[in-house]
Amino acid sequence: MTNQTQLKKAFNKKGFNTGASSIKVVIWYFTSMFFFRSGLIPFSNILVWILRFFGAKIGKEVRIKPYIHIYYPWKLIVGDYSWLAACYIENLDFITIGANVCVSQQAMLLTGNHNYKSPDFDLITKPILLEDGVWIGAKAIVCPGITAHSHAVLTVGSTATKNLEPYGIYQGNPAAKVKDRVID
Repeated sequence: MTNQTQLKKAFNKKGFNTGASSIKVVIWYFTSMFFFRSGLIPFSNILVWILRFFGAKIGKEVRIKPYIHIYYPWKLIVGDYSWLAACYIENLDFITIGANVCVSQQAMLLTGNHNYKSPDFDLITKPILLEDGVWIGAKAIVCPGITAHSHAVLTVGSTATKNLEPYGIYQGNPAAKVKDRVID
């Protein structure tokens, strides 16, 4: 007979802090549903303004596309000239995106996970850093605690479970370096 441990439904958040009041979180939820995830507002400058209003630090000429999902804008930093497509940003911890970065359609930036070894299924959060010039391909996944160094590329459908070296092109699950990025 195997030893079965039942996971508790009310997992341990270990002092997790959203970084904002409950009221702000609720207002952001409805704002996100109406303006961002619905696609009703296709204008990047309006979406950027709303994100800044909620505390995101966003550089100049950043493009935010409709249908994007952002958990907590006050935990988001985006550098100049970056492009965020209809992606999923689960920023329970801080996500810092450098200048000239592209996060493509249906990519996922995940800062949270659970401790599978604990019966309390403890919440674990770690920040993500995408340095200048990084490109995260469509349907790619960046796991908690990852740094994608300058101009690294994570190709379509790949999963970054370890840091990406500068100018490296990574592919697969888990992603492995397949070649160097050469920019002409």
